[in-house]
Amino acid sequence: MKKQFYYLIICLLSVGVLASCRGPKLATADEQMARGEYFDASKTYRKIYNKLTKREERPLRGEVAYKMAECHRRLNQYARASAAYQNAARYGYGDSTLYLHLGQMLMAEGKYGPAVKSLEDYLAWRPDDRLAENTLAGARMGLAKEGQTRYIVRNAKLFNSRRADYSPMYLDRSLDQLYFTTTTEKSTGTKRSEITGMKKGDIWFATKNERGEWKRPEAVEGELNTEVDEGTPAFSPDGQTMYLSRARREPNSNTGVEIYTSQRSDAKWSAPVKFEITADTLSSYAHPAVSPDGNWLYFTSDMPGGQGGRDIWRINLKERAGSLENLGEWINTPGDEMFPTFRSDSVFYFSSNGHPGFGGLDIFRAEQTKSGGWKVTNMGRPINSSSDDFGMTFGDKESGFFSSNRGDNRGYDHIYTFELPELKILISGWVLDKDEEPVPNVVIRIVGNDGSNQKQIAKPDGSFSFPLDRGVSYVMLAGAKGYLNAKQEFTSDIAEEDAEYNVDFILASITKPVVIDNIFYDFDKATLRPESKVALDSMAQVLRDNPNVTIEMASHTDRKGTDEYNIDLSSRRAKSVIDYLISVGIAPDRLQSHGYGESKPKTITKKLARQYPQFKEGDVLTEEYILALPEADQEIADQINRRTEFQVLSIDYRMY
Repeated sequence: MKKQFYYLIICLLSVGVLASCRGPKLATADEQMARGEYFDASKTYRKIYNKLTKREERPLRGEVAYKMAECHRRLNQYARASAAYQNAARYGYGDSTLYLHLGQMLMAEGKYGPAVKSLEDYLAWRPDDRLAENTLAGARMGLAKEGQTRYIVRNAKLFNSRRADYSPMYLDRSLDQLYFTTTTEKSTGTKRSEITGMKKGDIWFATKNERGEWKRPEAVEGELNTEVDEGTPAFSPDGQTMYLSRARREPNSNTGVEIYTSQRSDAKWSAPVKFEITADTLSSYAHPAVSPDGNWLYFTSDMPGGQGGRDIWRINLKERAGSLENLGEWINTPGDEMFPTFRSDSVFYFSSNGHPGFGGLDIFRAEQTKSGGWKVTNMGRPINSSSDDFGMTFGDKESGFFSSNRGDNRGYDHIYTFELPELKILISGWVLDKDEEPVPNVVIRIVGNDGSNQKQIAKPDGSFSFPLDRGVSYVMLAGAKGYLNAKQEFTSDIAEEDAEYNVDFILASITKPVVIDNIFYDFDKATLRPESKVALDSMAQVLRDNPNVTIEMASHTDRKGTDEYNIDLSSRRAKSVIDYLISVGIAPDRLQSHGYGESKPKTITKKLARQYPQFKEGDVLTEEYILALPEADQEIADQINRRTEFQVLSIDYRMY
């Protein structure tokens, strides 16, 4: 339990609770609390509280309730702390800080509405309190149910005991050994902590078997674990040096937390040696983390010169003297920033109750900017919860382990796994000809503005599928021998969810006339109707996608009317289409028009035969053929013959 050991202990030297002179039992409880013996102190305060029943003892009861609440808060016993803070308020305890801490505990219980009220009450007294402002912002985030991500979180039951288990850390990038802190009943020693009531922490580890499965954890070998608290392991890049927090305690005195090192020899670890950071013996140093390049040791300390509370600092492992530095206000707040862990030299993770979060400690991602500052981002839910979340370590891709006391009424921490499933974003479709038949050997390219470039040959049935990324603009091009190229453009959604897009390509033949559907003229005229614009614009795009092509635009009529009239009407109609294409930017010398009247009746294609089963593929809709049809089918045949189509004339325009 990090607060009971490495979080709570490091604040011991700054606790300002003085022993009361109003009775030996209260003095004893105050002394226990001042030494950080929160488990023992809470029990003593409880006994005192239950005996203060007289009316004149009400003010003292409020004070005792507040102190009892402070113990429960530090023990992560949120419900007990909330109840005690409310009792302190009921009995008139006058410190406004009560409402800040009450708000924090209500948040930890997931009671965001009452937490907002308590924090607003506190800010009415202390409107400039930055910590309270950030806490209130987090409570409002929780109330609005913001920050949900796609991460999947599971309890890593294999690593967890019936007590507290936390701060998992891989030994190295082989990812086959995981170290962590545990207060299991099997820990070294027989004494229980006056701070937590549990066994003192040891460092254990687990390894993978030949199948890549984790085996049951066991205590590390060697002289590392002792009667005192050891925990929060971190490792040098080569895995040969362990950095750890160690808390030594003398009876009836304050506990000091310091950073130690241990050396690995085969599978054993040497006795810890103190790592000197400063000559300051009144401050605590804990939660070590080594940068991936091996140059810097990051750690948590309450030493002077910080932003308030516990801050994250760093020191150069090679230079040491004079290299100590606070990470500044980008990272540190008036609250507590702890448990740094690394992903890369420019990205690390830490936990904080000072940045806006969902309750307790939240995990944040910090990425170094070009200016030397840090961009800090809350990891969102379900990584973060209303409880304490901390100690994140990454394995493959977006997966790994972290610690949390969510769902444990005792406040005990446990190890959890996390995984961000890869988004399944696909674009699929078909490449067909104008008869809706698969085009053989189609090559499809898709290029994104993120630099991606994919190529694929469509399947024999004309289908294709490509994986995509979120928020990328793509250009797709489909082409095959004997067909004009076709292009599509689109942008994938930025939403954090699976998605499948559909894009179909209809390729026009180079060798056969291609009907342009949905071209409409005024009755008995060559005037294009407005609804023809979509089809005409699409034709213009085909020509832009195939800049070396010249075409003949042909218009055909039905059998009605004289040959001369039909030739004239179809010629004017073909010319109307040409004029439109020129108006939208197509070069005139790429276009020819021709009116055929009724001289080239349509031959029934596979597509038309499917659409009109009364006709057979290959039937030619001559006047003789049409006159032999039932009257209703004659009109359909005439309609089919009335068409506008284009024929490719050349594919080498301005190539030479």
